[in-house]
Amino acid sequence: MVFAELREAIEKMKVVDSHAHSIVPLDSSFAFINSLSEATGDALSFAPYSLSFKRNLREIAEFYGTESSLDAVEQYRRLSGLQSISSKCFKAAGISTILIDDGLKLDKKHDIQWHKNFVPFVGRILRIESLAEEILNGEMPDGSTWTLDAFTETFLKSLRSVANEIVGLKSIAAYRSGLEINPHVTREDAEIGLSEVLQRGKPVRITNKSLIDHIFIHGLEVALQFDLPLQIHTGFGDKDLDLRLANPLHLRTLLEDKRFSGCRIVLLHASYPFSKEASYLASIYPQVYLDFGLAIPKLSFHGMISSVKELLELAPIKKVMFSTDAVATPETYYLGAKRAREIVFSVLRDSCIDHDLLITEAIEASKDIFARTAIQLYKINIGEELVGLKASDSPSYVIGTNVPEHSVSLVRILWADASGQHRCRVVPKKRFNDVVRKNGVGLTFACMAMSSAVDGPADETNLTGTGEIRLMPDLSTWREIPWKKQEEMVLADMHLKPGDAWEYCPREALRRVSKVLKDEFNLVMNAGFENEFYLLKKLEREGKEEWVPIDSKPYCSSSGFDAISTLFQEIVAALNSLNVAVEQMHAEAGNGQYEMALGHTACTYAADNLIFTREVVRAIANKHGLLATFVPNYDRIQPNTWSGAYQCWGKENREAPLRTACPPGIPNGFVSNFEIKSFDGCANPHLGLAAIIAAGIDGLRRHLHLPQPIDANPATLEGKLSRLPKSLSESLEALQKDNVLKELIGEKLVVAISGVRKAEIEYYSKNKEAYKQLIHRY
Repeated sequence: MVFAELREAIEKMKVVDSHAHSIVPLDSSFAFINSLSEATGDALSFAPYSLSFKRNLREIAEFYGTESSLDAVEQYRRLSGLQSISSKCFKAAGISTILIDDGLKLDKKHDIQWHKNFVPFVGRILRIESLAEEILNGEMPDGSTWTLDAFTETFLKSLRSVANEIVGLKSIAAYRSGLEINPHVTREDAEIGLSEVLQRGKPVRITNKSLIDHIFIHGLEVALQFDLPLQIHTGFGDKDLDLRLANPLHLRTLLEDKRFSGCRIVLLHASYPFSKEASYLASIYPQVYLDFGLAIPKLSFHGMISSVKELLELAPIKKVMFSTDAVATPETYYLGAKRAREIVFSVLRDSCIDHDLLITEAIEASKDIFARTAIQLYKINIGEELVGLKASDSPSYVIGTNVPEHSVSLVRILWADASGQHRCRVVPKKRFNDVVRKNGVGLTFACMAMSSAVDGPADETNLTGTGEIRLMPDLSTWREIPWKKQEEMVLADMHLKPGDAWEYCPREALRRVSKVLKDEFNLVMNAGFENEFYLLKKLEREGKEEWVPIDSKPYCSSSGFDAISTLFQEIVAALNSLNVAVEQMHAEAGNGQYEMALGHTACTYAADNLIFTREVVRAIANKHGLLATFVPNYDRIQPNTWSGAYQCWGKENREAPLRTACPPGIPNGFVSNFEIKSFDGCANPHLGLAAIIAAGIDGLRRHLHLPQPIDANPATLEGKLSRLPKSLSESLEALQKDNVLKELIGEKLVVAISGVRKAEIEYYSKNKEAYKQLIHRY
């Protein structure tokens, strides 16, 4: 009984069925016999004489306690009813999750929701060709003939509208025109293909290769945007398929296309009889995964064993997944799960006998095959107890493709400019290692003279397009991008030449004033940021694009947070992978507004963390089809809005721009931190913190004392307190008079910042609607 532990682990596990189809009622025109064979028409009469048919029918009969005949099984089904046999089959199958491709046309098929009566989690796989045909079977809004542009726009819009409601996409290109997808299909060829398809009339069935390739490539683009896996039918199927064109090796040109290297592709059905070819692809392409549904249980016992063994000859175990490919009947779910457990046990047992695996490794492999890989790949939110995994077995969180380090292809070199905008240069990883790591990349002097309105040097900054700096990567900030696993990012310093810091560099300015604080007063300032941002969704009104808040929920609304909790889970997981601590979050008072507070750390790290946080929030929101913006308007600084409109400070006074805090756990009367409100999403975080430190240094040098705290609403003390600047113009005037900042941050840098802000004041005063575009810059 040396393998008893392995068998027990496999038999007790609640499995994740990664690919299946809808169940139909008993009175559907889809006959029960069709679910046991891929044969159709006259060929179906020979199906009962195949090895797999005989075995599967016998096992169903034994399960139901009937004679081993088709008539006896069908009679039992009719007498028991669909609800009863479905409950019986799913319970015996031990399935926790099913992912359903509901694009297969089946008479009277039940919807996704119906299947939730039998398993804890049901996800939807969207078949892209079925969506395309559904669109073309409809009419253009104006009654005209479909054009390629109109079709493509509708197709993409439809995909994106449901992207957050599905777990993956699927293509049956193998059934229509084969797997030799042309990733560079021309617009002209796609237009000809569309015309050809439309000429055939309705119902539309797309078989033109160019149009299929066009649909496939656009489906990949959406899969990338929303981080959705794409399942692809490979290998055998019914007679509509040309098996010669279903060999996954035909996908090589697509897999080599760097545009789509981050899209995870799942080769379905063990690619039988091309299982070895599929194994090879999964071993050399990090984005390729394998699924053995249909091969199990439709092949003979020997065929199932050999097929799974061939998949594992080269492919990493963590890339091989179980599914039933069940169709129409609950019995196919039962058969697929039962037989898969037996086959996987046999294969892993033999691997142990052959010394490829230890028993403990085989048990871990079974968990990957039956649950872990699918949960991770499809981002299935299901409790570990429902699957039978230990807490340590459950993936912490993975966004994008799991790829080895050597396959990282691009490196983003990030900086924030004088206007607080994030910008980046991107270089191939090899060039980064060979050249950029030591020598940086060239960047114009004008990079620190650009406003939020114009990507060119503003007047009165004393910076022009003449002259160049080196953007030098700070390797201590290197991070793997959690939402793009084949890319990395690193923050950069600005040098005149490697090792010689440029006086306009914001990160250097913060280091400079921090050093003064340490050298003169032996003090270090820690900081943490509260990120306030809006989540916007896109609407089209009268042919125009408009971004509007996703909700109108009130401050700290539980339902408001519940609606976007999945997004925040992804954000927090991504930030954790970047070593950025999140302390709390909630819905804010504005429509679609949310706040996320970060943990405190040394201010130089805090500013870096803020840049990473904004990158994460924007990227994850974009993946969900939303726009995250950190932009405020200056008119938010008003009395009675908790924004801090008067020059004062107070103890736990949220109307004061500077508030001392004594949160739970801090002894009464002691201050744990100061909150400063005069800092928003348009500020360069390094320059903002540098200004705060500079002000503190000035106070320490002059031995200044705080005035008495304001314990009342400052607005009620009219005439006793000064207002803070009410506009950017007033702030700029104050900045230009501030000699302390010029001394400690650098006069040239202050002049450049002043020039940038002055240019913005002039631009937005002349272009009253231009401010609306700021949501795309911050």
